[in-house]
Amino acid sequence: MTEQSSLIEYPCDFPIKIMGKAQQDFTQIALAIVKYHAPDFDAATISVRASKNGTYLSITCTIRATSRSQLDALYQALSKHPLVSIVL
Repeated sequence: MTEQSSLIEYPCDFPIKIMGKAQQDFTQIALAIVKYHAPDFDAATISVRASKNGTYLSITCTIRATSRSQLDALYQALSKHPLVSIVL
């Protein structure tokens, strides 16, 4: 799919949900990956929720997406990290 055939118009605000085990550095690691791919991301805007039993964390970050390739690289980097279970 090319940038022209994408259903998303760039730049745009794009929410990303990152889920993983509630371990000590999970939030910091996820945010470091997000900031690497979206340097203008404001970490103060994140939303973090724990699962019912506190086993998992769900982090929602809304970035200013500039291209499909930026989103693809971000999703790949997050998905490859061992602490990350799911990226939506």
